Amino acid sequence: MRKNEGRTVGLYTKVSPEEKAVIDEKMALLGTTNLRAYLRKMAVDGYIVQLDMGSVAELVKLLRSISSNVNQIARRCNETRNLYAQDVEDLRRGYTEVWQGIHALLKKWEAL
Repeated sequence: MRKNEGRTVGLYTKVSPEEKAVIDEKMALLGTTNLRAYLRKMAVDGYIVQLDMGSVAELVKLLRSISSNVNQIARRCNETRNLYAQDVEDLRRGYTEVWQGIHALLKKWEAL
């Protein structure tokens, strides 16, 4: 029995030279030269992943804010030799928020 028996529906599409170059690069990474087999496999078994990088950007912004707070607190501690409970609580709250955000992102990515 031939491999392509039962395959009776033709699918045709056109791509730009840039898109073809990307396809060629991906095929080379996989070590395959059979374009039809590659495209069939990608169409049938491939994945489409859309990432919302807004969540990551928010986490980065929060981490920068926490880093700035740590630097300010460290500077004040070095000058006054005092560490205030409110400073520690602010940092603890920020770190909790970061870890919750990271946990939520990992859960989303796990579902992919």
